[in-house]
Amino acid sequence: MPIPLWGPRVDPAVVAAVEATVAAAVAPDAERIDREDVYPLAAIRALAQAGLTAATFPVEHGGGGRPLGDLVAVFEAVATASAATATSLVTIFQAGETIHLFGGEPLRQRYLPRIAGGLVCSFAMTEARGGSDVRQLDTRARRGADGWVLDGRKAFVTSASAAELFVLLAQTDAGVTAFAVPADAPGLTLEVTPATRTIGLRNGPHVDVVLDGVRIADDQRIGEDGHGVRVAATVLDHSRVLVAAIGCGLARAAFDGALAFADHRKVGARHVIELQGIQWYLAELLAEIDAARLLTYEAARHLDAAAPTHHLPRDAPARRRGLLDIQRWSSSAKLLATRTAVHAALQAIQICGVRGCLETAPFGRYLRDAKTYEIAGGSSEVLKNTLGDYLIAAVDGPG
Repeated sequence: MPIPLWGPRVDPAVVAAVEATVAAAVAPDAERIDREDVYPLAAIRALAQAGLTAATFPVEHGGGGRPLGDLVAVFEAVATASAATATSLVTIFQAGETIHLFGGEPLRQRYLPRIAGGLVCSFAMTEARGGSDVRQLDTRARRGADGWVLDGRKAFVTSASAAELFVLLAQTDAGVTAFAVPADAPGLTLEVTPATRTIGLRNGPHVDVVLDGVRIADDQRIGEDGHGVRVAATVLDHSRVLVAAIGCGLARAAFDGALAFADHRKVGARHVIELQGIQWYLAELLAEIDAARLLTYEAARHLDAAAPTHHLPRDAPARRRGLLDIQRWSSSAKLLATRTAVHAALQAIQICGVRGCLETAPFGRYLRDAKTYEIAGGSSEVLKNTLGDYLIAAVDGPG
């Protein structure tokens, strides 16, 4: 009997339920989603129905009240079938977690149960001039008679083509601030630009969100006015662990495909898996994927442990230690897991030879998705800079 390679790192019943949902609702449509570059709406609705789009939300808001490690298992499983569907879940998590962690109670009651029910969300942060640097934004929010008025443009927004709710950042007199903006708000439009399609993570065109005098009530503001950078940094640190989980899922999918090929393909009288060179390829990949998975689940544990410090003042010692811990583990996990995913996809193609290069094989999709995630959601270079800052703090400054 074959030995299961990827034992569950959380409650086995949770993993089994997730894998059953993925097999039924995600895997059958994975190739078409990538080929046609469309938002996987049916898959997202099915995942929501299974309680997987709001797993970490409080039970009283329609969520599962689960630790982040359970959500890592969800993203890992979904990514083994479709990284495009998993990246759609990332944007829902980013928007929902922003509201969950920092929104007022009326906002939580308004949106968290709807997200649990399948509301499609997008996290609109990037701007054309500043990229993902959110410290100074061109999008502006000014106080109106009954709330806020937003003007500006968000660029290259993932999941925007299907989003029903945007969580976005805008500059106010007090600084950067986060807002929840319904997609049907008057004055909000989507604009297709020449730079809309990517080689990987193809879950629909990346479009610009244009805000022209969009009016929202004050209770649509998320967190304190001027505290948006902290909001964004906290949520991105969490989502990087989920991207690491996607990297683990991609690496597993590539490895499993290559292992199955090597097990069944014969060269002369021998199966490919009997060749020592192929065994060495697979052995190294097995160790790398094991390491990436262990690090990713450990990162989730550290983020859960640091959760009580989120609302402390930033200069509070416990908050500073918690922030540094989160940045270390989330950056390390994404750095290693996405690198492992790229290596696994490349090695899988090498092991399968010409059959790994066929358009009908999934390995090209795995490679495109993995390489895109080495850049998206915090490039490897940015993560190394973050880890460098952590080390400087660890020695209490140079010298």
